[in-house]
Amino acid sequence: MQGSRFAFGPFVLDPSAGTLLENDVRVGASYRGLRLLGALLARSGDILSKAELLDAGWPGLAVEEGNLTVQIAQLRKLLGTRADGGDWIATIPRVGYRFAGEVAQLGPSSRQPLPLPSKPSIAVLPFVNVSNDPEQETFADGLTEDLITDLSRTSELFVIARNSAFAYKGKARDVRAIAGELGVRYLLEGSVRHAGERVRINAQLVDTLTGDHLWAERFDRDLDDIFAVQDEVTARIVEALLGRLRTPPPRQRPKSLETYDFCVRARRLMDDTPQAAQEAHLLLTRAVALDPDYAEAYRWLALNHWMGWVHSGGPTEASRGIALELARKAVALDPSDAGCRWALAYLLAYERSFAEADAEFARAIALDPNEADAWAALSDITVLAGRVDEGLEHIRKAFRLNPFPASWYYLPLGQALYAAGKYGAAVEALRRNDTHRTSSRRFLAASLAQLGQLDEARAEAELFLVGNPDFSIRHWATMEPFRDDALRERFVDGFRKAGLPE
Repeated sequence: MQGSRFAFGPFVLDPSAGTLLENDVRVGASYRGLRLLGALLARSGDILSKAELLDAGWPGLAVEEGNLTVQIAQLRKLLGTRADGGDWIATIPRVGYRFAGEVAQLGPSSRQPLPLPSKPSIAVLPFVNVSNDPEQETFADGLTEDLITDLSRTSELFVIARNSAFAYKGKARDVRAIAGELGVRYLLEGSVRHAGERVRINAQLVDTLTGDHLWAERFDRDLDDIFAVQDEVTARIVEALLGRLRTPPPRQRPKSLETYDFCVRARRLMDDTPQAAQEAHLLLTRAVALDPDYAEAYRWLALNHWMGWVHSGGPTEASRGIALELARKAVALDPSDAGCRWALAYLLAYERSFAEADAEFARAIALDPNEADAWAALSDITVLAGRVDEGLEHIRKAFRLNPFPASWYYLPLGQALYAAGKYGAAVEALRRNDTHRTSSRRFLAASLAQLGQLDEARAEAELFLVGNPDFSIRHWATMEPFRDDALRERFVDGFRKAGLPE
């Protein structure tokens, strides 16, 4: 699932992983240098202007041209000369630079298959929309997500999370390769056709070790029966994997498909930009108005109220109160929903209601041990409680259930690694192109600062402040639910060294 790599001379650059190898040995290049090198290699032979390279190396920042000159000089020193004695990077006077060597573009780096869990393991691949109407894509995605949720609640199964399953949406499918990347034995795949008031679903369960189809069936039903079909599919899969027919635990369903559609659309926007959060807020507000008794809509709306202010320095007291009220209502409406439980637990921790928060997290995990988001959220709160090793185990569990997670997972991972004093590992985890979508750059800046890489730390702090202009160390330290004063001071120390505002 990673992007292309570039080979030249004895070197291989993997931009996705942020690594440069020389004869299979990792080279200690700077982050900025690797970004510049990647830009040059991607357009090998072309002249890149100084402006293009500054944008590649320092996206969104206004920096002096001298920074580019320094980074190019460091790259040249690191790479040495070509076999013919020439420089790998040629200077084009008054214009820019050009990569002058031969470059081969390689495929994605191979990903080692993950070991299989001890219990039956399954991933639900995105159902293919075979309707003539592309607008039905949301319906097909919602069906997939609900099947994942229903199976996930069966504790005897190991179920891959939604984000990782959807990494394969629209891609050619090699079931053995996918199973290896996700570390599962079984895959459920299918298609859905929604036309008028009818829906046709084809589903098949594949054992990727043997290639056998354990179960396959077609459902041709009225649209009003869609949730009953989901329950039936789930029961049949459980029967095929565990050897017995089992009715899924009762799950609250919306009263209208329009409410359902609003929630499905909002789910996609929850982990994205502040602008997307505003769109999600509109969708969820409409969902609640249509169905005032639908717990899932309140759950997402609670998190939306919470996240909507995180981008600007942290939730206000008023928004935190609204979020907590909505989360409590979600649990009251559907006490057996693990998602509602962990959302409430997370918000309770920020209100310093630690005993109640711990109890809600425990209930959420008991209801759905495959809920990767719950493990990630629990890691965040556990680390801040001072139980760092335990927090690291929780985030590793989240990544195992969700090998291709949403970008926000890297925040609790980076936070846990920083708290453990593993600053180099934190930097490696957080140096991702999509970290601008989260507030995890603050931990990247702090980790770099603790490693003594102050120039890079301050550049990352500046990038963080572009998306979080109201951030202050004092507000953050006051707001975060620490239960360990020494740990709080370690974070504050890193932030100060990185130049974040007091």
